[in-house]
Amino acid sequence: MAVSQLSGAPRPPHAPLPAPPQPHPMANPGYGKRTAPSQLPRTERDFSHLPPREASIAAYLDQLPDGADISVKTLAKVLPYGQCALRTALNRIQDAGHLRRGSECVAHDHALLWVTRTFFSRTARDDAWWAAFANGDVPPEQRRRPTRSRAFVLLAALGRSVPSLTLSAADCARLEPLVAEWFERGAAEIHILHALTDGLPTPVHHAAGLVRRRLTDKMPPERITPTAYHAVPRTIECGECRAPGRPEALVGGRCAPCRGNRPTDAPAGPAWAVPAPRVRDRMSEVRAAMAPPEGKCR
Repeated sequence: MAVSQLSGAPRPPHAPLPAPPQPHPMANPGYGKRTAPSQLPRTERDFSHLPPREASIAAYLDQLPDGADISVKTLAKVLPYGQCALRTALNRIQDAGHLRRGSECVAHDHALLWVTRTFFSRTARDDAWWAAFANGDVPPEQRRRPTRSRAFVLLAALGRSVPSLTLSAADCARLEPLVAEWFERGAAEIHILHALTDGLPTPVHHAAGLVRRRLTDKMPPERITPTAYHAVPRTIECGECRAPGRPEALVGGRCAPCRGNRPTDAPAGPAWAVPAPRVRDRMSEVRAAMAPPEGKCR
């Protein structure tokens, strides 16, 4: 008994499959093929690392638009392979990093629905890339456009509001440090736009030169952070009797009496101060000196 042939005759890598008699069927809205982002340009050797059958099927899938039905049953109707052969081939294409099957949450009629997706990438991806893609992130090495700074974006968008101040990419790159300096000095976008667009001459002969002149001449002053030292009103009290005292006198947080020390007889205050016992005598001497001599009227 002859064994049925499940796969077509071997083809060299990238040999095109015969075109289907009619356009490839599309899946229901929201389903079918989805092209992965950030792919390299198409070349003739994109799938040369795959066996001939898998390379041909992958090249066919790569040409299909998004939304095409690439289920095994549909592919078996348009390609010269049976379902078993196609299922094996798709698994090998998946192992090579070109295909992932999964689900995606989409909004439909004010509701969230989970739909089946088959993501295809002409460029082979490793597991880390597909994991990042599933989380909504594109790996940094696949991002082709560099991230522009806040200053560059402001300059590039200047011509949209004021056409006479349209700047080239080279002009934006040269003026970017000046705008960045404005931002560092606390200026907001609205302040910079007013400085650049208010009272413009008519016509503007050299937009880049005018913008540079205004950015330089109207540069705001540097932000100076005041180094003010605020004295905090604070007193230190004895931990036992709550009497206030100088910090150096409260040893261990207690005053001398609470520590059991008797006050010394040393005079308090500066050396020239009058001792406490002589305060009354000193005051009497001062009053006597101020009194007028006897026999004279005041």
